Amino acid sequence: MSGREIVLRKVRHALGVTGEEAARRSAVAERLNKPEPNVIPERGKRDREGRVALFREMAEAVSATVESVAAPDDVPTAIARYLREQNLPAAFRAGADPAISALPWDREPNLTRLSGASDGRDAVGLSRAIAGVAESGTLVLVSGPDNPTTINFLPDAHIVMLSADDIAGDYETVWRRLRERFGAGQAPRTVNLVTGPSRSADIEQTLILGAHGPRALHIIVVG
Repeated sequence: MSGREIVLRKVRHALGVTGEEAARRSAVAERLNKPEPNVIPERGKRDREGRVALFREMAEAVSATVESVAAPDDVPTAIARYLREQNLPAAFRAGADPAISALPWDREPNLTRLSGASDGRDAVGLSRAIAGVAESGTLVLVSGPDNPTTINFLPDAHIVMLSADDIAGDYETVWRRLRERFGAGQAPRTVNLVTGPSRSADIEQTLILGAHGPRALHIIVVG
């Protein structure tokens, strides 16, 4: 018996059910097929321009840095400038995301783009977020070879490319888009919600950045 089945058996025993009750299974299927939205904060109910502005405000409030560029072609130059300003190596790790691969990297010949998952020795990682949440300044990143999860957490500095069109006002909108995009049973293995750089105040309530992951998060909003 698997660990999962052991846990479920204990839960069923505590509830006094077997898991085979038709009414309970029907209720679960109905909820999965027609998910009801949760509470949506009023501050997330804005137009596109308002969502982008709120996303930036909330992200910067949790120590992320945010810059806007007009088009994807401007991203390589923005990355090169950020690395110079932060005195970081002109090399970064990225996955196989077609949107990243298609950028005009030849405009910045001094940049070195390394491919594949990070093994923890990369100073800088680059990912593309599938969405942003304006109400909290949160990035939504899905796992897979296009954007390996290790790049989100192992490099000391994390740069994230995000389309302004993909910034939603609230979480419920993002979850609906993910369901529509991937379809039933096809969701990515992991959906990471990243709000600001890694931080901890466990020791004497002193805030430390980079405690469990990147100490710097730089977001490039495109469009």
